[in-house]
Amino acid sequence: MRRALTAPLTLALLVLPAWLGAAAADEILVDGIAAQVGTDIVLVSEVMQLVAEQERHIRSRGATEADVARVRSQALEAMIEQHLIERVVRDADLKATDAEVDATIEAIARENDLSMTQLQRSVTSQNMDWEKYRGEIRRELERRKAVNAIVGSTITVDDDEIEALYHDRHADQPDEGTEVHLRQILVPANEERGVSLPEACRLAHRARSRVTSGEPFAEVAAKYSAIAVQHGGDLGWVHLGSVADWMLELIAPLEPGQLSGVLELPVACTFVQLVERKQWNPVTLEETRVQLQQELFERKLMVEYRDWIEQLRARTFIERRGYFAEAARFTKQNGTNDFEAGLSGHSMLGGSPEVEAPQ
Repeated sequence: MRRALTAPLTLALLVLPAWLGAAAADEILVDGIAAQVGTDIVLVSEVMQLVAEQERHIRSRGATEADVARVRSQALEAMIEQHLIERVVRDADLKATDAEVDATIEAIARENDLSMTQLQRSVTSQNMDWEKYRGEIRRELERRKAVNAIVGSTITVDDDEIEALYHDRHADQPDEGTEVHLRQILVPANEERGVSLPEACRLAHRARSRVTSGEPFAEVAAKYSAIAVQHGGDLGWVHLGSVADWMLELIAPLEPGQLSGVLELPVACTFVQLVERKQWNPVTLEETRVQLQQELFERKLMVEYRDWIEQLRARTFIERRGYFAEAARFTKQNGTNDFEAGLSGHSMLGGSPEVEAPQ
């Protein structure tokens, strides 16, 4: 079955990771040409601005010069790829319109439950100029247009592929029963840290009292619990058929919102909160068909996208210069130790170029 799916627009509230923000105003940038891509050039200052925040972060954590060079080299490769796509956009007349950019930004604001004013404040609070943000949105839209037109149009997803993925995901699902949405706080005993089982139970009772007195469950879980901490103790939806007998006994008498008592286990003490209870309905193929189809499409798209980019590289003159040529050369040909030794004291601008000539 041919499916005209599209590449996902991977835009969240912030289009780029935090480390892609502009460099600080007092950052000293060495300028020159880092790379040439066809007739386009990438400046050293552009690469250095791109990695400024990430470089400061990794240096603060003890990164070596080889680590820093690798980050800079990876950033340059991302910029080379962007230039390759921009050439396709220009040649195929796939430019994004102002109206498309506006509509995408409005959608981002809605998805994050923000007004346009709040979105602008959020963007500028992370040291990104609003017009630069719009420019990143425009580039991402154009990238999606190019990928959909040239790569996505060649991809098909067949019914048997969808059915195979469905069976892989859902073949073992129960036919009936009940599922519950649970939160849990579990305090383990740890003799090495001086926490005996009685002490763990005392802490669990204290945690339960704090929840009972009105403290948010997630905040209490962060202080006391050793399970699902990143989710505030939230276990999500669980089918009762997969729950241990001791937890079934805790859950059975609970109404939504109620806490169980504290239960002493062999190595920990715990209690749960029942958030909600509902009848389990098996997931059908038809319910998940579109989602599975999109997932399969995106898997294939990633493979085809990389092949396409490599083809663009093979047809395009690409020359890395100076420091970036050495970084690329040592990354390809040598190990980490040689990479660091070869870059030691190397000028950002000097050195022989590293060239990918069109085939």
